[in-house]
Amino acid sequence: MRVALLALRLMCLAWLWPVTQLNSSSSNFSNKRRHKELYLGENTKQKHGGRVDLKIKKLDSTKSLLIKSEQLLRIEDHDFAMRPGFGGSAIPVGIDVQVESIDSISEVNMDFTMTLYLRHYWQDDRLAFPSSNNKSRTFDARLVKKIWVPDVFFVHSKRSFIHDTTMENIMLRVYPDGNILYSVRITVTALCSMDFSSFPLDTQNCSLELESYAYNENDLMLYWKNGNDSLRTDEIVLSQFFIEDFQPSFGLAFYSSTGWYNRLYINFILRRHIFFFMLQTYFPTMLMVMLSWVSFWIDRRAVPARVSLGITTVLTMSTIITGVSASMPQVSYVKAVDIYLWASFLFVFLSVIEYAAVNYFTTVEEMKKLKRAKIPTFTATEAMAFDGCFHDNDIDLTSFPEASSTPNTERNTQSRNSTVSAPTEGTRLRPKHPLIQNLSFIMSNSYMIDSYSRIIFPLAYLLFNIIYWSMYA
Repeated sequence: MRVALLALRLMCLAWLWPVTQLNSSSSNFSNKRRHKELYLGENTKQKHGGRVDLKIKKLDSTKSLLIKSEQLLRIEDHDFAMRPGFGGSAIPVGIDVQVESIDSISEVNMDFTMTLYLRHYWQDDRLAFPSSNNKSRTFDARLVKKIWVPDVFFVHSKRSFIHDTTMENIMLRVYPDGNILYSVRITVTALCSMDFSSFPLDTQNCSLELESYAYNENDLMLYWKNGNDSLRTDEIVLSQFFIEDFQPSFGLAFYSSTGWYNRLYINFILRRHIFFFMLQTYFPTMLMVMLSWVSFWIDRRAVPARVSLGITTVLTMSTIITGVSASMPQVSYVKAVDIYLWASFLFVFLSVIEYAAVNYFTTVEEMKKLKRAKIPTFTATEAMAFDGCFHDNDIDLTSFPEASSTPNTERNTQSRNSTVSAPTEGTRLRPKHPLIQNLSFIMSNSYMIDSYSRIIFPLAYLLFNIIYWSMYA
């Protein structure tokens, strides 16, 4: 009997045990929920001034089942080593460029450095994804390495890099229908074939060329996304150039081994500012030429003053020419600045030659005077008068001994008088050429060379400047 009663009690306990556990768990859950609501209510009251505003939060899309972008875009299901539509027609890739700055332009290296935003537009159906709100998704450089992107490069580029501060400046935007925007921020240094024949009064035409490296026109078609509006520029200010025009263009490039490729051009025209070179080159050159003319007003017997002035101007012109040549590329043709500098150097050099001629003719003239005066001997001080170191009126020539008259001298005098006597009737004199007469007159009056030079040199230099600036300005 006791055994039966004990068995009945055990059966009752076994039946009541799950019910008690269920009640305890429900009570614990209700207590935790009540505690959580109380905690949220207190925090909400503190933040909103005692007003309880409980809202149902929307589910975070990143916590959904498709948590990885690779799963959303089904990257593992396709081979992105191949271009979209492989085996079919060429895939069109639109290009959009925004020029941020032109950092430098080097005449010595014949290149320019430009920072720009390069944007690519194309469609890849393999990256299409379902979306209820038709919104795009934006990714960074980590996803770019896993999909196909156009292999656009810069033709004739010397150096280029993608900015990577603080992360790589790469953006990938994918739309639900498979349209893609791929944008990168690049700094590129490219070649610019410059013509310096009119330097520094020149205008340079430079271009940045874009082209696909691996895909010819049968596989990839590059084009400007919005025509001429595809090229946009910020306000760019350069120290030595004024940007006249930015213009996009399109063309084809042929390679004998691979075929035809689409090529896009970013053309811009640079006009050089002349004021810097006027201050550094032209004005100093003009002053040196005019300074060389000062010697025409210095006495012709002041040899040290005129020689030192001429040598100084020649050396200064040589320094200016050397400085300009050092900052320019070693081209094999003549530049406009070379014409001006060497013509000015010629004027300075001729002013030195002019004084050499004046000094020589003066010495010859004074030597003739000495011969006509029949001076046998004279002291060193008297000799300096004829060497061009003193003025004629500074020396008393009356102290020179006179030549004694002898029968021979009288006979010679009579013979010379008979020689220069008037011609007899029936004889004809041979006239001298006017040019020879003028040269003989100038040589016998060397001071007139300085007088003519004061007028001829400035007029010739003025005429040269008029012709020069009318041709190049």
